[in-house]
Amino acid sequence: MRTPAVQSVVVLGGGVLGVSTAVHLQRAGVRTALLTRGELADGASGRSLSWLNSAASFSAPYHRLRTVAVDRYRTLFAQDPGRGWLRFDGGVWWAPSGDEARGRHAAQVDVGYDAHLVTPDDVAARFPGVAAPRDALWNPGEGWVSLPHLITHLAGEFTATGGLLRTGAGDGSVVVQDGRARGVRTADGQTVRADAVVVACGAQTPAVLREIGVDLPDASPLSGLVETEPVDSPVRVVLNTPRAALRRTPSGGFAVDHDWYVGDVREHDDGSGDLPAEVVAELLAEAGAVLGGTALRAATVRAGRKPVPADGEPVLGALSAVAGCHVAFTHSGATLGLLVGELLTHEVTTGRPHPLAEPFGPARFGC
Repeated sequence: MRTPAVQSVVVLGGGVLGVSTAVHLQRAGVRTALLTRGELADGASGRSLSWLNSAASFSAPYHRLRTVAVDRYRTLFAQDPGRGWLRFDGGVWWAPSGDEARGRHAAQVDVGYDAHLVTPDDVAARFPGVAAPRDALWNPGEGWVSLPHLITHLAGEFTATGGLLRTGAGDGSVVVQDGRARGVRTADGQTVRADAVVVACGAQTPAVLREIGVDLPDASPLSGLVETEPVDSPVRVVLNTPRAALRRTPSGGFAVDHDWYVGDVREHDDGSGDLPAEVVAELLAEAGAVLGGTALRAATVRAGRKPVPADGEPVLGALSAVAGCHVAFTHSGATLGLLVGELLTHEVTTGRPHPLAEPFGPARFGC
């Protein structure tokens, strides 16, 4: 193995982007420390629907990034198809209007995305237990991942190969000396020194960067996820509908979210949040209707900020203002999770951005 020029890195953030990056760095022979404010996956990664896809209207570079990212999950899936926390059972989507489904279908076909228009009868035949009121889109190549399970899997490899994992380190700050990142200072005043730093703190990433004089534009909205108690249902496909998006959980329930109740999310001072009981009840009623009238009961309710850069596209790569400081800040951390760690590791170890990541560097914001 070639010895990288950067021999030690501190990764700040215990979500999927941080853990993935730490694992990839460790694989590349870089001595890596992973520091988290609280526990692993206790932020946005712990409350993500984690739908693996590139189904919406994205720029060409972003679509390519997402499709390659999904392919990395396929590789992981192929290594052990029996994992209950990573599935590729396809996705079904419908909108308030059948015309929207037809327009979305045409756009997906244009970029080579596997997409099929299906009628309500088709849906009922292919996916027993799903009640579609109008024409829908079936995307057989889509899937989902339970990020807490994936993070546990990756963290196990990280520590087994000698990586230093410190949870509960509190709010960390990047140590800058002579214009270069030299490590991270934890909440108790200790400094973990390194040749480079990766900031992957989810929705808190812009705040961490502001402390070192970097203003990264932020549009992170509030969001929430409800996981239900186990329920007997034949449904395995991911469902995205006008009032509820849902997929199975490893425990046999459903994870459910949407954006119509964003204004009802209550945010707390520590960055966590909650949903009013009446909102949870309405969301589960909507999801139950999609499942043909299935009764759903909440097991857990989580809410907080969902990391979204100001222009909606990922921010990946080295800061120009602070040498040796790299950032991973993006919506759809689930879809991009495995690949982002690979791309940042390439940049850290070679000194050059990976071609896939180059369109998404912080420089577009002057950072």
